[in-house]
Amino acid sequence: MALSVKDRVFAAAEQISAERRPTVSTVRAAAGVSNADATRYLKEWTEEKQAAGGQVAATPAALLEQAARLAGACWAEASTLANERHAAAEAVWAQEKKDLNTEVAELVADLDKAVAEKDAAVTELTARITALEREAAAAAEQLERAQAAEREAAGTAAAAATRAAAAEARAGALQEAHDALLQRITPEAPPEAGTEGQSGA
Repeated sequence: MALSVKDRVFAAAEQISAERRPTVSTVRAAAGVSNADATRYLKEWTEEKQAAGGQVAATPAALLEQAARLAGACWAEASTLANERHAAAEAVWAQEKKDLNTEVAELVADLDKAVAEKDAAVTELTARITALEREAAAAAEQLERAQAAEREAAGTAAAAATRAAAAEARAGALQEAHDALLQRITPEAPPEAGTEGQSGA
């Protein structure tokens, strides 16, 4: 059985309202009716929808009260769960913050300890370097004195050798002079008596 004009307009309006608000032009095109029919029946469809909405609004007070109590209970339960989750999350966050602060404090303590150890090591090395520099300077000074003493001893030895050579030369010259003098002052030995008698015979 063919639908009436009103039924076609109502069906088109329902279909269009599922996606957007129906207008006279969209209903007229979808239902294939005249502009006047679309205007008339779309107005009726709209009035019926508004009336149906008014009927929904006129919900019994007892039902509304039960719905309000149910909504309140749901809200209270949701608030309790939210508070519990918030408290749990806050406790976790507080523990994580505490652990992080402890870790940071340990890192700071380790850093302070490392800095103190580094400063102590630097101080010790500086003292050792200073002591080694003093020892090196003293050793260099001793070496210089030893070298100076060696040069002085070498000079003294050379001078002594020169003096010894001169003394030896003088001693040789004196010995020669002494020998010559002895030859000059020593008388010749007289001839032996036996030799003279034998020669006279």
